[in-house]
Amino acid sequence: MIRNLLLAAFGLMFALQASAADVVGKWRTIDDETGQPKSIVEIYEKDGKYFGKIDQLLMKPNDTICDNCPGDLKGKPLVGMDVITDMVKKGKKYEGGEIMDPVKGKVYDCKFWLEGDNTLKVRGYLGFLYRTQTWQRAQ
Repeated sequence: MIRNLLLAAFGLMFALQASAADVVGKWRTIDDETGQPKSIVEIYEKDGKYFGKIDQLLMKPNDTICDNCPGDLKGKPLVGMDVITDMVKKGKKYEGGEIMDPVKGKVYDCKFWLEGDNTLKVRGYLGFLYRTQTWQRAQ
């Protein structure tokens, strides 16, 4: 009985630790030019893939529409829009999907990974050129 209780407690601790180091949740993005918080992006999992949608804009009104987005996204509200699509977890990194910059309307290959529990490194690629942003977990 005590052994089963200890196993259950260990399992619960492991589950809590695993969820604490997960990318799922809300992340504060930082504007590259001003260094100020720009938006809150919520990363979520669906059917084994990871996506990121804009949850809140911090520098513009939440009813801002996307003037430069490609295709069907043009003219749609930014809040609620998926800007990260089809990411797959491979080891400690998430890759294979894309990230869109709604300001420029450009889509890039994407990779991201955790550095600690509260820092997410997000890298967008165009060929062999890339840019990495540091996002902070939003509370």
